[in-house]
This record gives sequence, C-alpha cells and structure tokens, in this order.
Amino acid sequence: MATLVSERIGQFFLDEDRIEYTEYGAGDRWVVLVHGQLMPRRMHQPLARTLAGEGFHVVAVDLLGHGRSDRPTDPMQYSMTAFGEQVVALLDHLDAPQAVVGGTSLGANVSLEVAAAAPDRVRGLLLEMPVLDNAVEAGIIAFAPLMFAARFVPASVSAVRAVSRMVPRGLVPFWAGVVLDTLNQRPAPMAATIHGIFFGRIAPATGLRRTITAPAMVVGHPRDPVHPWADAAMLAEEMPHARFVQAGGILEWRMRPARLDKEAIAFVEECWRPAARRRPRKTARPG
Repeated sequence: MATLVSERIGQFFLDEDRIEYTEYGAGDRWVVLVHGQLMPRRMHQPLARTLAGEGFHVVAVDLLGHGRSDRPTDPMQYSMTAFGEQVVALLDHLDAPQAVVGGTSLGANVSLEVAAAAPDRVRGLLLEMPVLDNAVEAGIIAFAPLMFAARFVPASVSAVRAVSRMVPRGLVPFWAGVVLDTLNQRPAPMAATIHGIFFGRIAPATGLRRTITAPAMVVGHPRDPVHPWADAAMLAEEMPHARFVQAGGILEWRMRPARLDKEAIAFVEECWRPAARRRPRKTARPG
C-alpha cells in the first residue's frame, strides 16, 4: 500500500521569470527531480511520491519554458547551464544546503550541470537517459523538425495545443495525461527552448565530467537512439563514484517501476547516510 505524503505547489522568481515546483513530503533529506525536454514536472510524480513515502523531501520543478513555469521567447534564456542555475536557485529558495539531484534526458544533463557548477550542493546524482556524444545526431533529427514547425508553421503547433487542451486529464491514464501536457506547447517559446538548447553545450565536457565526485546512479535503456545505452554506460565509467543500472526498456520505469524504484530508493538512502557516501562500482541489469 502506498504511503500518503503531503504535496504542496510553490513558486519563486528568478529575475522576472516565475518558476513553479511541487514538494512531496518533508524533512531535510532533499531530492530534486528534473523533467525531460518539453515535458512537465508531473512526469516525475510517481517517483516523487515513492521517494517521499520513504521519508525524503522531494521537489519536482518545471524549468523555464516547461510545464507551468514562465515561457520566455528569447533563446538566450535557454541552455543547459542556465537550467542548472535555475536548480541551484531553487535550492537557495528552499534553504536546502544539499540535495540528491536527478532527472530524465534533459533533466539528467541539467543535473550534471548542477554538479559541475555547485558540487558542494549535490549529495548525489540520479541520472536517467543522459544525452551525450553518441546522441547528438539523433537528437537533432528528433527535435529540429519541431523547432522548424514552431518557427515557420506556428499554426501547426497551436492546433496540436488546442486539441490537447480539449481532453480532460481526469479521463485518461496518467502517462497519457503527461503526453497531452507535453503537447500543450506555444510556438514561440517552444522554438526558443529548442534553439537555445541546440546552440549551447549539451553537457559538461568529458574532462569536467571526470571531476564530478558525487555518488551517481546512471540508468540506461537499450534500443533508444536519442538516449543511447552507450552514453549512459560511458558516463558511469567516467565519473569515479558512479554505477550503471540497465533498464529493460524506455517504458520499464513508467509501466513496471518496482525494480528501478527499489534501486533509486537504495541509492538515495545511501547518499544521505552520514558515514558512507560512496558505493562500490557495479552494473545492475534487469532481473
């Protein structure tokens, strides 16, 4: 039976832009979860509730350009480094000295930026589907058409948004609702978001990644060209205190989360254990 935890919506302002987040649970063992590109923070609701049920204080945030946060139309406001700064600003707003920081896809890369920019604030890294050297071409193929449509055929994006907003979220399964929320895009901010990410650095360079000493759990999926298994495995090898966990597929943590939830709970507990913040390197594969 799932443990009931408190849930609260909050917001803060970075310069003039509003960033919204949801807190789950309470206490001083913080976990911050960051969504994938164009996706809302609600995608992490199941994991956030699971971790909060184990006694952690979990925060899922909408970065600028995503979910219910503000969506500026200037591409200069979007980059992995800028997103990392937003997460650090969130920690400052919450008076959280440290947190386990993690996320999926874009969220994994943003977490790496936080670890590179503010290593003293990162208790550990929970990284699913990082996008690194082996994924650049597939990422461009996947997202360039979306940027083109948003920039030059904005009516197509607006039409998809209008249709997605017509479907009551309470009438569809959870993940269908997340997909509908992801489709709820405005053309100009969507184009700016993708443009800013494309023309900034995708992740800290290899040399910098090797200096990240925080404990890390890196989850990779087979048969995923945008998030290659090779990138996740490479990242786990680069960082001195990382371990690689192979998922059974991109849908495992969505549809059959028990195994990976158990891995995540054990990892976060270890990160917050006072006497031991290091875990021997190993590779976990689907059972």
